[in-house]
Amino acid sequence: MKTNVTNISIIVVAVTLLSLLAFYVRVGVTADSVAVLRTTGMTCNSCSSKIMVALQGVKGVAVTEVDVAGGLVVVGYDTKSVTPDALAEKVNGAGFASAVYRILTPEQFKQITGRDIGKKSASNSGCCGKSGCGTGKPS
Repeated sequence: MKTNVTNISIIVVAVTLLSLLAFYVRVGVTADSVAVLRTTGMTCNSCSSKIMVALQGVKGVAVTEVDVAGGLVVVGYDTKSVTPDALAEKVNGAGFASAVYRILTPEQFKQITGRDIGKKSASNSGCCGKSGCGTGKPS
């Protein structure tokens, strides 16, 4: 009897955890559009990481690339789930001034860059020091 209660408890906990994780896992998100966001205030690769984390939490975002030196954030996204303006607002919310610069199809992106979106992304390690990411001040 005690074994049955323990087994049922383990099963309930496992199902609950899997259900919660299902909300955080984006299965099968594909990019049918690419937004290029002109973004200012990025000073280092930690800024890149902060932006990538913010955007990857958005439903419908398939891939994010950040070009700190060029001041661009490139986002592959599903047009049925999110708009380019919402993506720019998410970057603004992370502490960086951002606006939609250009919208491309994945095919147009490949013609311009010679690669598929997400195949070669920028490094996202580094540190802004005491000034912090999004301040626009190098450390």
